Amino acid sequence: MARSAAKAWTRTWSRPDPSRAEPDVQRQRGFTLIELIVVLVLLAAVTALAASVMTSGLPGQQLRGDAREVAAQLRYTRSQAIVTGKTQVFTLDARTREWQAPNRRKGRLHPDIRIVATGAQVEQARPDEVSIRFFPEGAATGGRITLQRDTAAWQVDVEWLTGEVRL
Repeated sequence: MARSAAKAWTRTWSRPDPSRAEPDVQRQRGFTLIELIVVLVLLAAVTALAASVMTSGLPGQQLRGDAREVAAQLRYTRSQAIVTGKTQVFTLDARTREWQAPNRRKGRLHPDIRIVATGAQVEQARPDEVSIRFFPEGAATGGRITLQRDTAAWQVDVEWLTGEVRL
């Protein structure tokens, strides 16, 4: 009979000798002061850039908000003309930057906004004031109100035939 040979398995455990470790391996446990300073400088630069972009966007947001407010008040004036069956008037004074809509609605636009308004000559009581009249059937005298601030501008158009207000 043949005897089968048994192989023995022996596991060997060894610890790395710290004196033989490569110097680069020991330095990778943290960041150097120079690396931390570079990261902080980059974060400061990104934060400064983001802050400048956000602050330059605020005047544009104010202009957009005022343009939306004017458009909303024009739409309100049109709806009041249709609902009441009576002619209604929206007035905007470019000098004082104040607007007036039906039912004692009043408001004021931002002081830095420049207003260029065109409407029917008959509706203009003063050169720096524009009035847009809405009729019960939905039509209007029509006009365009342009709000400008720095290099940005928004236009609010009122179609004379349908009274549609577009921003």
